[in-house]
Amino acid sequence: MTKGELICSRAQCGAKANWNVNWRNPRIHGPERVKVWLACDDHVDFLADYLRSRSFPVKVTRIGVSVNRVEETE
Repeated sequence: MTKGELICSRAQCGAKANWNVNWRNPRIHGPERVKVWLACDDHVDFLADYLRSRSFPVKVTRIGVSVNRVEETE
């Protein structure tokens, strides 16, 4: 791992992140409030599914692709 390298947000994972898992909690934030977890190839589905199981809207993008909103239907 090099300084400034983006690392997966999954607990105890030190792999390089290739994905943004963009999400929000609709009970407290509108569509314009986007939170981002970083994910490696092995954990992108796990992290997105974890959030979706809690009824949080999620939009997965490649690292470097940002989103301004996460709508309910995404």
